[in-house]
Amino acid sequence: MESGRITISRAARQADFPAHFQLIAAMNPCPCGYYGHTSVACRCSPDVRLRYQSRVSGPLLDRIDIQMEVASVDPEVLAAPSAGESSAVIAARVQVAADRQFQRQGKRNQYLSPREIDHYCRLDRPSKCKLKESMQSFKWSGRAYHRILRVARTIADLAGAANIQLVHIEEAIQYRRVMSE
Repeated sequence: MESGRITISRAARQADFPAHFQLIAAMNPCPCGYYGHTSVACRCSPDVRLRYQSRVSGPLLDRIDIQMEVASVDPEVLAAPSAGESSAVIAARVQVAADRQFQRQGKRNQYLSPREIDHYCRLDRPSKCKLKESMQSFKWSGRAYHRILRVARTIADLAGAANIQLVHIEEAIQYRRVMSE
C-alpha cells in the first residue's frame, strides 16, 4: 500500500505495476449498527463489539491516515439547507494547498517519504510535546507518527500556515483517535 506499486509473481516471472490509490472505507461500530446511536439501543455486548471491530487488523488500520467516528444524523438535519461552504470554495482552497505543497517540496504531502516528512514537517516545542504525549498515551507506532505529521502538514497547508502549529497537530491527532480508544 505504501510503496504505490504492486508486484505479481507467476511461474518464476515477476511484473511490477504502479498502484497508487486512495482508500476510503466505512464500517458500522458493531454488528447491529446502533452502538452510539442517539435514539436506537445497541443490542451488542462489549465483547461482541470488540470482536467485530478487531476484524480489521491493526497493521491495516495503521496505514490509514484519517480514522474517525461519524455519529448518526437526524433526518431533519439532513433535509435542511446546508449552511457550510460550497464545494467550489473548498475545491479552490484545496488547490491552493496543493500548489503550496508543490512549491515547497515538488509533490503532494501524501507522497512524502518518512525522511521527507522529518524535513518538511518540523514542529515547535509545544507541538512536539503534544505529539509525544499522544504517541505514548495511545501506544501508536512509528508509522502512525509519520502519518500524523503528514496530516498535520496538510491541515497547515489548508489553513495557509507556513509552519505546523499546535492546533494543526491537535487536529491531526483527533483524526487518528478511533472509537475503541
